[in-house]
Amino acid sequence: MSDASRQTPTNHATADNSAWLAKRTEDVLEPALPICDPHHHLWDHDVQRYLFEELLGDVTDGHNVVSTVFVECMSMYRAGGPESLRPVGETEFVNGVAAMSASGNYGKARVCAGIVGYADLALGAPVEAVLEAHLDAGGGRFRGIRDASAHDPSSGIRRGHTDPGPQRLGDANFREGFAKLGQLGLTYDAWLYHPQIPELIDLARAFLDQPIVLDHVGGPLGIGPYAGRQAEIFPTWQQTIRDLAECPNVHVKLGGLGMKITGFEFHKRPEPPSSEELADVWRPYIETCIEAFSPKRCMFESNFPVDRAAGTFRTYWNAFKRLAAGASDEDKAWLFHDTAARFYRLPA
Repeated sequence: MSDASRQTPTNHATADNSAWLAKRTEDVLEPALPICDPHHHLWDHDVQRYLFEELLGDVTDGHNVVSTVFVECMSMYRAGGPESLRPVGETEFVNGVAAMSASGNYGKARVCAGIVGYADLALGAPVEAVLEAHLDAGGGRFRGIRDASAHDPSSGIRRGHTDPGPQRLGDANFREGFAKLGQLGLTYDAWLYHPQIPELIDLARAFLDQPIVLDHVGGPLGIGPYAGRQAEIFPTWQQTIRDLAECPNVHVKLGGLGMKITGFEFHKRPEPPSSEELADVWRPYIETCIEAFSPKRCMFESNFPVDRAAGTFRTYWNAFKRLAAGASDEDKAWLFHDTAARFYRLPA
């Protein structure tokens, strides 16, 4: 394996915390509820390995995960060839994992049934060749692009893993490339920080026919200059979420709140938080999104292994089920499976 394929992208892999996670175990809540996990990664970094074996261990650990969607993370890029096409190596790699799962030899869950890759949309119209290469490599599973725009002017906040500059979503070349997604029937995953949500609103209004999903409830920051200010920042985040929900082409992923950037500092506790504790902290964010978007445009996500910083896969989905405890069976179906399966056009 080349050094390039083992690089550790910014904001992603963290040191192994298995011993800490093992300090808490929980019984699985509602084990029969079907789940489509629409956001996880696969990588092999010096500090953390999360490949098919590790993913399979999570999705078969009690919850009824029937399918998953892989989202790009700079994993297994091609070592050579044109720079713009190197990310296609990630799709080739993930499609191989999906084919292993589809054999049925590893259980009923169909992991990586959908694949979201990376292409530099700022290439403009020429990015079409990259998108077509992803489609060719995806074995019928390639569904869309995430070209992360997470950027904050503070030196205390790291840029997204693709090192985007400021105001990326408004760049003319980016929008020229973005327009190619709709022409090819592809979705767009938006990864940004909460002060940037108005930029996504402007983009969504300009492309009302383009399916967009906001990752990680819009990246509420709680570190650097935002540390200790969650209560102060929440009303602003809440209003931008409500404004974004007015764009009918936008969905939202309910998760990502275990990341260290949120400032909740779960990882600093002597023992992992319980699913009850996680649900209590996350509730204002999750309920705001569900009320604004409705269950038919919301999907719970694990964001593993990034969110592993705060708990196990089992604990996370228990927390989500606690958050949805008062929902009807129909709404639970949308939140845990149907919204994601419809958005990413996964096979039944």
